Amino acid sequence: MSDYAICTDNLIRDFGTVRAVDHLTLQVPRGIIFGFLGPNGAGKTTTIRLLLGLLEPTEGRAEVLGFDTQTQADEIRSRSGALLEHPGLYERLSAEDNLEFYGRIWRMPSPARQARIKELLTHLGLWERRKETVGTWSRGMKQKLAIARVLLHRPSLIFLDEPTAGLDPIAAAALREDLATLATREGATVFLTTHNLAEAEKLCQEVGVIRKGQLLAVGSPSELRTRLGTPRVEIIGRGFSENVLTSLRARPEVGKVEHQENRLLIELRRAVDTAPLVSLVVAAGAQVEEVRRGNPSLEEVFLTLMEEEK
Repeated sequence: MSDYAICTDNLIRDFGTVRAVDHLTLQVPRGIIFGFLGPNGAGKTTTIRLLLGLLEPTEGRAEVLGFDTQTQADEIRSRSGALLEHPGLYERLSAEDNLEFYGRIWRMPSPARQARIKELLTHLGLWERRKETVGTWSRGMKQKLAIARVLLHRPSLIFLDEPTAGLDPIAAAALREDLATLATREGATVFLTTHNLAEAEKLCQEVGVIRKGQLLAVGSPSELRTRLGTPRVEIIGRGFSENVLTSLRARPEVGKVEHQENRLLIELRRAVDTAPLVSLVVAAGAQVEEVRRGNPSLEEVFLTLMEEEK
């Protein structure tokens, strides 16, 4: 068995004159949450449809769970769960009846089906409301039920396309926590698309960034921040005069310097020892209370990649 749940080799998908996926070569290890990040129209949903065998590639090939997407798509779909544009719920049915219906579609034996329904609804905090009609529920509750639907038959691979889109911050945070816990418990690979970069940073062991169908970068969030981000130093204190700013900007290792009330934000051109910079600030007359060093967030790295590709 391959160590990878997904392998693509120069995958291309054209729609007329529009190239939605452009020579995509990607490997997603088994058992992780993988974030697929990109702006609207980047090719994320098209990629999922190619991986599920719902679309034929124009060129290239892909294997999912060891199966060829063009000749063994049924095998892939039987072992996968997917939450795409629509939750796939019947709003006139109760939560329990929705899952009962899908369990029968997956031909799960009755005792196993009912035990699994109780397990998932209990974990998601929905068991006590299982008899309620889904149409009366909030969007966040419906999305939790949709996640339960996806997990019902214990798939090896789960595709989630913007699962927290449109949720309020509290509902989105709760669903993220559920996803992280369930993914660990189920042992499945999760292929997640999202516009929420903070969400990807918290949930994903690896991420890929795509724009105009082209893969720009792949790695763990920390790797991308280190490799593609600009190291920086934050100095908190008082007395940051123009003399302090001028002295910093004259240093060759210093890029951008930003003064915000009682702090300085210093972008470095390369990783260097920051002690001389702090000494320079003090010598120029400032009072330093705290120094923080770090890399930019995943969101800042993402925005930098988008700017570089314009």
